[in-house]
Amino acid sequence: MAMAVEAPASITAEGPTSHTQNRAALVPTTRTAPAASQALSLNAMSVQDAWGFAKALAESSLLPRQYQNNPGSVLWALEYGRGIGLDVITTIQSVHVIQGKATQSADLMAALTRRAGHRMRMTSTDDRAEVTIYRSDDPDFPFTSVWDTAKATRAKLLNKDTWQQYPAAMLRARAISECVRMACPEVLHGAIYTPEEIGAAVDADGMPLDSPAPQPAPQPVREEAPAQDYMVRVGNAVVRRDAFQPHPDGQEFADQAAAAENVAAVESLRSTAEAQGIDNSGILAPDSGEPDVLSSYLMRREEALSEPKTDSGGRDYLHEAHEAPDAATVRRIWQEAKSDSAVPEYLEQIAQVGRAKAERSAA
Repeated sequence: MAMAVEAPASITAEGPTSHTQNRAALVPTTRTAPAASQALSLNAMSVQDAWGFAKALAESSLLPRQYQNNPGSVLWALEYGRGIGLDVITTIQSVHVIQGKATQSADLMAALTRRAGHRMRMTSTDDRAEVTIYRSDDPDFPFTSVWDTAKATRAKLLNKDTWQQYPAAMLRARAISECVRMACPEVLHGAIYTPEEIGAAVDADGMPLDSPAPQPAPQPVREEAPAQDYMVRVGNAVVRRDAFQPHPDGQEFADQAAAAENVAAVESLRSTAEAQGIDNSGILAPDSGEPDVLSSYLMRREEALSEPKTDSGGRDYLHEAHEAPDAATVRRIWQEAKSDSAVPEYLEQIAQVGRAKAERSAA
């Protein structure tokens, strides 16, 4: 026997609506609506009803762990979902609060993209994932993102358990989120990263695993100030070392700069970072492993690539060339410097010394 359930009274511009009015509003009309519109939503709830609903949901063990015993996060997530047209179940399963930041699954990003009328095509294997989006207002221009094992290696991701267990799923999720951010960021409504990109351990479906269920808050206690060794300076800010999280895109730029072989490549990365507004983002510097600002690391990397290359013992080939007795000795020094991977500019300086000695000998 079916039972009728009364929806809570809602508040409109004309004042509170009655339960009878709400019940009447739930009666199906002749117009066919999508199934999602019939799902439970905050639209028909007052603020008090919504808070009570969030508290009841937070007590359920069926919720993702970061929402359990946390009605505030539940209510925030439901309001976020309502704002972008999601029902309660989809919101709870696909929107996650990680370290105070809203994230969403790659599957939800793909669904929002297609719901907005954009076309998405993707291919995925254990070694490579490619996603292409054609905007509905610019169908002739493709936005494409490719993630493969080489790119994941540069980003230092392959050593994580989740990446070793589910490489195809992780590559696919990274390609989707990156491509959506490039092609149609407006569909994300501010939640532009997946939980895995923020640093959460996830399963094959992108669901966070490492967020323990919050417990009721204990009585506040006075904590000792953290030791100085636990504090680090990042730009003009001082943060706890164990709480620092590098910016995902900024870290990728830093890792690419670490692999660069010339100054021009690093300068190009710096220009792109400035254009995207992430040049002052926090990263873990590849040269020190410490928290740093992307722009500072890129400057150090440019300086390092600009310095003449000598061997590990600090051999100064240019000085030896000046002290050499003749051009033939300088030629031998030039060959040794080249074998030691000296940069072209440095080799040219040695060659100039050799030519000068040859001219003096001829005179």
